[in-house]
Amino acid sequence: MSFSCRVLHIMQKDAQEDPAIFFDTLHARRLVNQVDRKLVKQTVMTSIYGVTYIGAREQIKRRLKERESDLDDDELFGTSCYAAKVTLTALEEMFQGARNIMKWLGDCAKVIASENQPVCWTTSLGLPVVQPYRKLGRHIVKTSLQMLTLQRETDKVMAKRQRTAFPPNFVHSLDGTHMMMTAVACKKEGLNFVGVHDSYWTHACDMDRMNKILGEKFVEPYETPVLENLLESFQGSFSTLMFPPLPERGDFDLREVLESPYFFN
Repeated sequence: MSFSCRVLHIMQKDAQEDPAIFFDTLHARRLVNQVDRKLVKQTVMTSIYGVTYIGAREQIKRRLKERESDLDDDELFGTSCYAAKVTLTALEEMFQGARNIMKWLGDCAKVIASENQPVCWTTSLGLPVVQPYRKLGRHIVKTSLQMLTLQRETDKVMAKRQRTAFPPNFVHSLDGTHMMMTAVACKKEGLNFVGVHDSYWTHACDMDRMNKILGEKFVEPYETPVLENLLESFQGSFSTLMFPPLPERGDFDLREVLESPYFFN
């Protein structure tokens, strides 16, 4: 079941409730024919950044306003509140494993930042990454004409920013690793390759081969114990700190990706 279908299923169920008892029934009935991928996509994509209920509500409200519906401001607000609540509930249900990993990453960053240290890690390509987030201080420069106040970084890390930024930054480093490995493999096979973020291009006659390479180079790094290696590196760098236990591993067979024609489409 796709995510938007799960959201629709919840709303269809709520729409059958008695509006005299269940306040959100009317909201569900207004939305039940408007639920699609576009309505919930931004909230799903920003969930890794820790999107809040208020943020989700505003995202969905903008999507509804774009549709020029006949909802007045009060109805739009109430409907957006309900849709945000349902979307976040569905995220909890369908992506619990991913959210557990996000929480674990954030908790590890919190432990490291408590020692006034930035979060650092090394990708499987050997690229070191350091989160640069530090608190800003003021430096005053006096001249014969005026005083200038300059901002500059201090030695104090931004603990909250270190924690909230680590999950998406770590995932981006994994995605970047996948892109680089794909680009190198394409070059070795004589394929032209262009990539921007998660959009990969080659000539139409080479698409099938590139699609196969994409799957192979996705499986390769994730067959290694990614989180276990990350925890080991943290423990090596901060031997006196206690890190939370690793989240439970799922049972998905990663090599099924190699047989999926729509894995990367």
